Amino acid sequence: MTTPQMIRTALTDLTGVAHPVVQTGMGWVAGAKLVSATANAGALGILASATMTYDELEKAIIETKERTDKPFGVNLRADAGDAVERSELLIKHGVKVASFALAPKEALIKRLKDAGVVVIPSIGAVKHAEKVAAWGADAVMIQGGEGGGHTGAVPTSILLPSVVSSVDIPVIAAGGFSDGRGLAAALAYGAVGVGMGTRFLLTSDSSVPEAIKRRYLEFGLDGTVVTTKADGMPHRLLRTEFVEGLENTNIITNLPATLKRSLQFKKMSGLSWPALVKDMFAMKKATGRSWAQMSQAANTPILLKQGLVEGDMSAGMLASGQVVGVINDLPSCEELVDRVVREAAVRLEALGGLLVR
Repeated sequence: MTTPQMIRTALTDLTGVAHPVVQTGMGWVAGAKLVSATANAGALGILASATMTYDELEKAIIETKERTDKPFGVNLRADAGDAVERSELLIKHGVKVASFALAPKEALIKRLKDAGVVVIPSIGAVKHAEKVAAWGADAVMIQGGEGGGHTGAVPTSILLPSVVSSVDIPVIAAGGFSDGRGLAAALAYGAVGVGMGTRFLLTSDSSVPEAIKRRYLEFGLDGTVVTTKADGMPHRLLRTEFVEGLENTNIITNLPATLKRSLQFKKMSGLSWPALVKDMFAMKKATGRSWAQMSQAANTPILLKQGLVEGDMSAGMLASGQVVGVINDLPSCEELVDRVVREAAVRLEALGGLLVR
């Protein structure tokens, strides 16, 4: 049974969900099962489309709609060659929210908004938040350096208030959240809700192999590392032997394995060579990566798949936020959301009692 709404914010009003909690779009993790479970719990689930082909994305949207009648979203790569076509899929199927890992073009934001889709880009700097706000984004999600996957160096406690003070659209906070105390703190900073990745990955509704989830629970607060050796960009991962090994390599020694993974990625994505090259140029322009970094770009989806889907700790990598060090159980999405919302409500009420009247 879904927890009754206790906290109403601009996020709940904007998206139609009951609770100001977002399950972020994690590649290989945020599929129809997890997203629908999150939506049925009253939070906002986000499908991760970057690791899906166009046809797989449409199937995932249809399956999610079969599993829930609640609002959900899809995370899109703004620099993907077929970003416009994928956006049209959201419009076609009545998806409520479009989230983006990079800033989408102004024309794409307008197209989605005109069709009734709520647009929420993810950003890691104040200037990026200001840009998408000026282009008409409905809200932004900030990710502080504590977050898993590709991340920046500015902690949430500094980035969040900086962005809240700089834009006049709702701001969702991500990076370091796992419980109701975090939600209450984010709301106190001026956010309208929190996004959680690692915490939702570590639920019973997550499709990540059970042995891998149990392995996550063994790591402490020092259990993650930010490395550029995976794909040339700062990436927060669990500090496994495989990742420690990556830290001791360079582009030259990695070249044979990188070429192999590039071929695997081409096969997995279903893209032709011309389409793949076009996609690489678009990614380079959007991210500012060097060609040396771009040569490593295919490493991430393949290595994450080996860890998060195939359960291979020895040859795969596992994205994780620092918050993994305070997580010690695998609740259902319903149990998790209920716990977060109820604890936040108690904390907020207690804070209200501190006021001198």
